[in-house]
Amino acid sequence: MEKELTRYRLLEYFYIIIGTLLTALGVVLFANPAKIANGGVTGIAIILYHTLNFDLGLSILVLSIPLFFLGLFIFGKEYGIKSLIGTLLYSGFTIFLTNLLGSEGIIDYNNYVSYLLSAIFGGILFGAGLGFVMKSGANTGGTDILAQVISKFSFLTLGNAMFIIDAIIVGCSIFIFGVEAALYAIITIYITSVGIDKVLLGFGSYSSKTIYIISEKRDEIKQVILEELNHGGTILEGKGLYTNRERPVIMTVMPNNKIGRLTNYIHQIDKEAFIIVHDAYQVMGEGFTPIATAAWRSKHI
Repeated sequence: MEKELTRYRLLEYFYIIIGTLLTALGVVLFANPAKIANGGVTGIAIILYHTLNFDLGLSILVLSIPLFFLGLFIFGKEYGIKSLIGTLLYSGFTIFLTNLLGSEGIIDYNNYVSYLLSAIFGGILFGAGLGFVMKSGANTGGTDILAQVISKFSFLTLGNAMFIIDAIIVGCSIFIFGVEAALYAIITIYITSVGIDKVLLGFGSYSSKTIYIISEKRDEIKQVILEELNHGGTILEGKGLYTNRERPVIMTVMPNNKIGRLTNYIHQIDKEAFIIVHDAYQVMGEGFTPIATAAWRSKHI
């Protein structure tokens, strides 16, 4: 059991290393040379690099560390050493790759198609990289933490908070890099979000998932869902076909970006747990799309 847990931990840190490396490649090879400020701390760092000549990786670190400690203060020690490691590795890889490969990228930007290629392939690398990092239960710090804090103390969902922050950063980039660069940034952000879902959940994923969990340690798993992930759920009555014993089933619905954390928690609590995850086509109610909003959309589409 101890050996298996060690192997699992090593796999988590492998995901963090690979994920931060891919994300840093997306910045150094595509986003920064093309002046695509695709939101978040990365977008701010790209703006600072091209306006004030600040070091790209160092800017990411300086901007991310205070936000990490804010998250630590708000969410407690359980917020995780892995997130700090993700932050440090991301900025470290960015500094290393910039020194190794330079800041001009690998595409000739005399051709306007190159900007579109940078938006697409930068988004692919960002999506794959952030997907691997989130799969480990960590993050790369930055404005993701700020969005979590805003979501905790306001009526905004995490997705809405992240969207607003990214929109402000992309909006600011219009005055520095122009409208075209901002439009390319939107393409990158969209491809990144799709890429994260594909890495976390495979192809065919939707915005939320319904999860069914059967475990002898359901009380511990229930606490994780309620306290660590801030979600609700329902206990369904169930009975084993073979044993004929009562086997209550936990049913919960979560957005895609929390599935990786949930499965990590469950794996640590009960390695023998049985989990079913499937697509939720439309989720209405508290924490998701309000029923009134969904009804209005169906009326007007």
